[in-house]
Amino acid sequence: MPENEYTFQNRPVTMNKSNNLLEIEEHMYILDDVKKPNVFRNMFPYSEIPKIPFNDRVVPHHMPEEIWITDTTFRDGQQSRAPYTTEQIVTIYDYLHRLGGDNGMIRACEFFLYSRKDRDAVYKCMERGYKFPEITSWIRASKEDFKLVKEIGMKETGILVSCSDYHIFLKLKMTRKQAMEHYISVIKECLEEGISPRCHLEDITRADIYGYVVPFCLELMKLQDEYGIPIKIRACDTMGYGVNYPGAVIPRSVPGIIYALRTHAGVPSENLEWHGHNDFYKAVSNSTTAWLYGCASVNTSLFGIGERTGNTPLEAMVFEYAQLKGDLNGMNTKVITELAEYYEKEIGYQIPPRTPFVGKNFNVTRAGIHADGLLKNEEIYNIFDTEKFLDRPVVCAVSNTSGLAGIAHWINSHYKLKGDAQVGKNSELVTDVKEWVDAEYAGGRVTVITDDELISCIDKVCNEKGITIG
Repeated sequence: MPENEYTFQNRPVTMNKSNNLLEIEEHMYILDDVKKPNVFRNMFPYSEIPKIPFNDRVVPHHMPEEIWITDTTFRDGQQSRAPYTTEQIVTIYDYLHRLGGDNGMIRACEFFLYSRKDRDAVYKCMERGYKFPEITSWIRASKEDFKLVKEIGMKETGILVSCSDYHIFLKLKMTRKQAMEHYISVIKECLEEGISPRCHLEDITRADIYGYVVPFCLELMKLQDEYGIPIKIRACDTMGYGVNYPGAVIPRSVPGIIYALRTHAGVPSENLEWHGHNDFYKAVSNSTTAWLYGCASVNTSLFGIGERTGNTPLEAMVFEYAQLKGDLNGMNTKVITELAEYYEKEIGYQIPPRTPFVGKNFNVTRAGIHADGLLKNEEIYNIFDTEKFLDRPVVCAVSNTSGLAGIAHWINSHYKLKGDAQVGKNSELVTDVKEWVDAEYAGGRVTVITDDELISCIDKVCNEKGITIG
């Protein structure tokens, strides 16, 4: 008998290395093949706002030693916008490779395979020969779809295995037992071909976690042991119902879902992935919570572009990672700005200006009192050194509320003036520009002064007064 392992009523007693206590799992989780769908009407009364009930059952943090990001820009990200061209997909894939760095922090990208254009893009991305992001696919639980995966020679594919009774009963018109048997038949075919399946548990935040999800995942882990091929579990918060509050009730509790998958279904952290949507503004916080409670992988899309309100923004999780782990682990964050510029200039996608990290106004201030603080020390009103990490120096937009400090800061930023070369808020140049700005608004103007207008005004003042900048 192995050391530190005993049996009691056929259930293992094991030593928990984290707290050095013996533990026993006292519950058996078998499929609850209900006759009628459980749609959790107490939590999801469709004619009312959804409820967030609590039972104050909490689970411990368990962040894996290694965590990473995956990307669904070319799959979920294409479900809410015009499809990318093959060239655009390959270019974005190149950017993601550079952003993730040599350590593969952007671990994988998933692709559709249904159109010739999508398959061409997959082949061209494969030709790049990058180790990361790994190229994966997404299919429905259909043997016809699986043929596409085999033809292309994918090493891994995502498979849609919807897990709530909303989908099983109301969409698929099956029972839980029928759905599980159907899913497992496709997954077995995948394993027979030596392909690693990634099981997308769609709508997990409305699913019966212990009556269906855990028993299903236990069967998947048996298949993993039988075939010796990793089976990944993607927990999909399809409707954005997940919450990160301690003590919230499952299936809405993100900590509770991850704990159930990891502890009761026996899914290793490295095989767990969270896929969130932003319907209730919780995509980022829920994704971070998944990391904290034992999920190694978080699925994202660039700028959060995705179905309905979108997915977890990739760029957000880059900075969440850095805050949790203390460094970027080789990620090149300046690529985020390059991607934003590519989307706006080449693809024609307009990023909302106040979007964190990538919107044109994310580090722009218009208030004079803030500008005064920035002029003295930019740390006062800037989240971090945005010029260092994003090639985006902090900026003051000039309007009727900017004051002398705002104009001075704009001049110093635009002309890249440092040290003694900087202009102060009481300099002649700044006061003359301020007079012009005040006159504009006194005449009824309501819009922000543009950069071109400021440059023209500054050139005029410098020429008239013989002032040299720098």
